Amino acid sequence: MIPQAITQDITLEDGRIITLETGKLAKQADGSVVIKMGGTMILATVVSSKKAKEGIDFLPLTVEYKEKFAASGRVPGGFLKREGRPSDAEILNCRLVDRVLRPLFPKDYHADTQVFITLISYDPAHAPDSLAGLAASTAISLSDIPFEGPISECRVARIDGKFVVNPSYADLERADMDIMVGASRDSVSMVEGEFKETSEAEMLEAIKIAHQAIIVQIDAQTALVEKVGKSKEKREYNHETSDEALAKAIHDETYAKVYEVAKLGLGKHERGAKFQEILTDYLDSITEEEVAEAGDLIKKYFHDVESDAVRNMVLDEGVRLDGRSTDEIRPIWSEIDYLPGTHGSAVFTRGETQSLTTVTLGSKMDTNRIDSVTHVGEESFYLHYNFPPFSTGEARPVRGVSRREIGHGNLAQRALKQVIPDSPYTIRVVSEILESNGSSSMATVCAGTLALMDAGIQIAKPVSGIAMGLITDEASGKFAVLSDILGDEDHLGDMDFKVTGTEDGITACQMDIKIKGLSYEILEKALEQARAGRLHILGEIAKTIETPRTEMKPNAPKMISMEIAKDFIGAIIGPGGKVIQGLQAETGTTITIEEVDDIGKVSISGTDQEMIDIAVARIKDIAFSPEVGAVYKGKVKAIQPYGAFVEIGANTQGLLHISEIEWSRLEKVESVLKVDQEIEVKLLGIERGKLKLSRKVLLPKPEKAEESK
Repeated sequence: MIPQAITQDITLEDGRIITLETGKLAKQADGSVVIKMGGTMILATVVSSKKAKEGIDFLPLTVEYKEKFAASGRVPGGFLKREGRPSDAEILNCRLVDRVLRPLFPKDYHADTQVFITLISYDPAHAPDSLAGLAASTAISLSDIPFEGPISECRVARIDGKFVVNPSYADLERADMDIMVGASRDSVSMVEGEFKETSEAEMLEAIKIAHQAIIVQIDAQTALVEKVGKSKEKREYNHETSDEALAKAIHDETYAKVYEVAKLGLGKHERGAKFQEILTDYLDSITEEEVAEAGDLIKKYFHDVESDAVRNMVLDEGVRLDGRSTDEIRPIWSEIDYLPGTHGSAVFTRGETQSLTTVTLGSKMDTNRIDSVTHVGEESFYLHYNFPPFSTGEARPVRGVSRREIGHGNLAQRALKQVIPDSPYTIRVVSEILESNGSSSMATVCAGTLALMDAGIQIAKPVSGIAMGLITDEASGKFAVLSDILGDEDHLGDMDFKVTGTEDGITACQMDIKIKGLSYEILEKALEQARAGRLHILGEIAKTIETPRTEMKPNAPKMISMEIAKDFIGAIIGPGGKVIQGLQAETGTTITIEEVDDIGKVSISGTDQEMIDIAVARIKDIAFSPEVGAVYKGKVKAIQPYGAFVEIGANTQGLLHISEIEWSRLEKVESVLKVDQEIEVKLLGIERGKLKLSRKVLLPKPEKAEESK
């Protein structure tokens, strides 16, 4: 017997319907739901262990987003023909959902919790990633897992001047603003987007529109839970031991000392060493038995002391860990052309954060190919971000690219792609983080701008980025927005809000918060303070290089693009690629051909201009198509009593009649022309596939001929 599903509909302003369905699939999970919109369907499940593991003092939350190729009627590529490791797009979607959910679990809840979001059916008219947050929150709300939700996510795009909620991917291609917002009923908790130089006011407007749509989605979740009828009582748990007396003792003994160290304005490692000394002194003051019994609690409570001291120092005195005021930017220095072997390079250092970034120029063959369930295509501009352990003074194994590296690289790529010009080149930017103490993704944006200008890429405008932090006190209502945050301010603070842009507007943003939500008052202040910081950093970048180089580096590949009739594409490629491969081997160039709008587009790249010219000439010969009225430099191939046959292109000859050689009457062709002689001729016409040429029309006309005429 098929179980009866329980459903709840959400109607968008344009009439589209989102349906929440539960009770039919995945019933052994703690909570499960299917989200439907058109032909797009997402299954979300959540399972949380009944007990927490020993020694765990945080929430081990895992969010997985997986797109099944069968959802779009496709077979996975590759040898194994099955879904493998998550794609970058899937990882980015995981991060979006994780960042909204994580702050809403109780701080003392430490059980292993897994949220699985699976795309099981795909309709191109309805983007699934816009529904992932809604699906995850609904599944958790239907479970007995403690959760201070519901929440939801919503995408808003501005298309042709109008804001659209949850647009299709096709519509997004016309958008000048694309923003994903996560929020509870009362406040915003996550923002991520890209923009074509949008103002702060326009961005806030988009966030508010998204928030209104989210409230409707939250109401639908609540209604569905009520329909289920067994609105589950949230489970009881006890995942933390506490000792209030110990917490007070540690606070009384160490708070003043920690506060004094925090006020010294020390560097990251020196400050950490001083804090460790205070903790060590406290441990030395108690017995070994007390340390063995409450060691983990002591570390936890001392961390709480650090947090309280740093936060109070900012709120009460307006002083930060490194001695800066709340809106002050760390010292900046930068250098371009640092690596002579690259096509472009830059070092950008802000405080104790440093990025060494390179630009590499390639051909069409070097594009980043995307083959996912929802996207098939290629990127001619892409950015990779690497975060080695030595950048924070650590020694740990490196096992592939982390989700954090993918997320930070994507943010920097979105920030810079808005100013990348149309170019025949494939452009790869790579950021190596050499030092890190906060805002390394924003250092990547700044270093990327410098490296692109060093490479001679004519970017529309320089782009800079800044990370904003937040310290709040719920009891007093005090808050402080911090510009250019340190790593500790990110760790101990309430917000990490990254904003990138030009002097004229925002190009990308990403916001994470650790509190339940953010007021629009704080958002507005953070954006305005970010703008001031962004402009300051742009001024520092201009001290190193103001505009892109007018010429590329000598070792950069030269690129020539040309168009041919599509009928010649096969001839240039040759049987089994023989012709094009032979030409590439002979000239040392890279040649790509594609058909676009019934035209063959050829790109030729290489470092030797002479060889490029040879490749161009060969292709022109192969794709030669004579035009009536055009003048050609040809070679005499044969002489007959009635004229000469002249080759004007590869395997293309025309007749130069004896009457068209000169204005004067000729008795013999040989009196003027010889075999292999090079001459200029004009194509007079084509009759039945035969070319009619003239030499005399290119010669001065004798006066007698003019008079007789």
